Amino acid sequence: MPVTATGTAPRVGLLPARLRLIAASALMLFVQLALIRWSGANLVHLSYFSNLILLASFLGIGLGFLRARRSFDFGRYAPVTLLVLVAFITVFPAKIEGSSTDLIFFTEVRPTGLPTWITLPLVFVVVALAMTSLGEITGRAFREFTALDAYRWDIVGSVGGTLLFTLISFLRAPSWIWPSVMLVTLILLYGRRLPILSWLASAAIVVLLVLESIAPGVSWSPYYKVTTQDYVSEESGPWTAIQVNGIPHQNVLDAEARLDVEPMYGRPYERAVDNPLGRVLVIGAGTGTDVALALKRGAQAVDAVEIDPRIQQIGIEKNPNQPYADPRVNVYIDDGRAFLSRTDAEYDLILFALPDSLTLVSGASQLRLESYLFTRESIQEAYDHLSPEGVFAMYNYYREDWLINRLAGTVESVFGHAPCLDRFTAVQSLAVIAVGKSPDNAVCASGAVWERDAIVAAGEEIPSPSADDHPFLYLKDASIPGLYLLVIALILGVSLIAIRVVGGPLRQMRGYADLFLMGMAFLLLETRSITTFALLFGTTWLVNALVFAGVLIAVLFAIEVTRRFTVPRKPIIAALFISLAIAWLIPNAWLLTLPVPLRLAAAVVLAFTPIFCANLYFTSRFKEAANPTAAFAANLFGAMIGGCLEYLSLLTGYRFLLLVAAAIYLGAVIVGRRHLSGAPVAPGG
Repeated sequence: MPVTATGTAPRVGLLPARLRLIAASALMLFVQLALIRWSGANLVHLSYFSNLILLASFLGIGLGFLRARRSFDFGRYAPVTLLVLVAFITVFPAKIEGSSTDLIFFTEVRPTGLPTWITLPLVFVVVALAMTSLGEITGRAFREFTALDAYRWDIVGSVGGTLLFTLISFLRAPSWIWPSVMLVTLILLYGRRLPILSWLASAAIVVLLVLESIAPGVSWSPYYKVTTQDYVSEESGPWTAIQVNGIPHQNVLDAEARLDVEPMYGRPYERAVDNPLGRVLVIGAGTGTDVALALKRGAQAVDAVEIDPRIQQIGIEKNPNQPYADPRVNVYIDDGRAFLSRTDAEYDLILFALPDSLTLVSGASQLRLESYLFTRESIQEAYDHLSPEGVFAMYNYYREDWLINRLAGTVESVFGHAPCLDRFTAVQSLAVIAVGKSPDNAVCASGAVWERDAIVAAGEEIPSPSADDHPFLYLKDASIPGLYLLVIALILGVSLIAIRVVGGPLRQMRGYADLFLMGMAFLLLETRSITTFALLFGTTWLVNALVFAGVLIAVLFAIEVTRRFTVPRKPIIAALFISLAIAWLIPNAWLLTLPVPLRLAAAVVLAFTPIFCANLYFTSRFKEAANPTAAFAANLFGAMIGGCLEYLSLLTGYRFLLLVAAAIYLGAVIVGRRHLSGAPVAPGG
């Protein structure tokens, strides 16, 4: 197909060139987000290594752009590679055992499926192949426009793909929806040129996922694949077991029957002697067991905070005590830390009730849904919301003694005195930590006081509290676990080979080394934005989606400015480094003190101004690229490396990523200094 660089090439499918590029870009991002969600729901590995799908996607899309000049259109066969992935995961769904003592993954489960060392590389390679085909579709459409126009419509499509996936998440749509969307889009893109093999592969994927969706008890929340199963026992009567992403999560049964099985639920009330229970806050309310117990213990009002609307809905449907129907209960579908930062209420009892999300925030490799709930700053928020008679308590299956000591030590550092510690060591290090706002508010049982000096004398570890800038509760020390380093090394090795094999000699991208560096730095800026907004407004799916959309809109705004005005690059670069410096100097702790409207305005300016300036710099450089697809591929490969550098946050915290991004942008300026005048330079020159 001849390339005109004007968007007037002959129509391939049912869409004109502009709509073809928009649809291809939307499909590319939509499938990427769908794969992160669906694969993580069926492979427990990926619930904790979601970055693997992201990195494979960047690699594949970049390879697709490099292939865009070839005669054979691999994009027409995208459903075939996706069928391989879906079939593999369907046949070999996996759970892994949390055997590391340095990084806790989740409650102990029996591993299923193939070994991790087989599953992860296979998934990475197949996802990269699938995204190569989708990237090639976009790359071919890309070539029909000038560089800047192509980038413009690509971003418009990406915004559309993000919004479509957000809508599907909001509707809690079953998994078969995403391959159906893919098939419809491919028909629009190719019309009769879509091979029968791709039709059959798409149909097979839909059938597999329909079978998954109609399985008994299966439903979807914005975060998980949720599976429920009903039981009846002589001891507790009817009850319901809930699994999320294949991991046991909650059991729904009568509150008093639960106390017979798990006495920890009643322990906070035994420690809060003579507490009036005028107002109780339950964070991690789930299906309502903790809420029901608070009501049975005489609570006059209960604020129940649960992040997952589907889990709370199951409580409405299944909980025999019907706590959510009680007029004393106010339900908030929200992130617990965000709720604490917004409410002015005082509580006689605050419970952190098993808030263990078992999953990561999409797009941020190490941020779990509950990460900001257990930092020292969050415990301080809880302290500030206690009444003078108030008691704070948390309980969970902590799995490791050092984790119990970290949390107890965090509580002690905030409250100024040692908490009560009730341990149930026979059951996966089950423990209850309770403390009063004043020492007399909580009465500990004999021998049930956490004693720092005795623990140190016994040679046990007390890791330092996690913090908002380093919210990695389940990471014992500030380090990058060996498993992550191994995975990163394998990714980089496979990627280098794939780029050489698919893209041929690297010299076609040699002239775009500065764009490669910009891709690295941009991914770090995006990660910083996601984590900042998660802290300020909650780690909810909606906040995450809005940040993605905001980043893309900032990019689109930069493109429109570049199209309409000639902005000298040196002032753009100066503005970029100034905005990075301001973002570094203003701490998130100060933003948290602002009223929510001002907090939002400040966060938008601080997060998106560097992104806008960075993309002014990128677009002013990209528009003169002689080979836009190779230039864009170089930028995507850089983003993949940036995704690997994101793991530096485990060592340094998230704020430090701004310095890393600034250093990389400085490298991009130095490497591309010959372009500062704005004169076009041929690739490889």
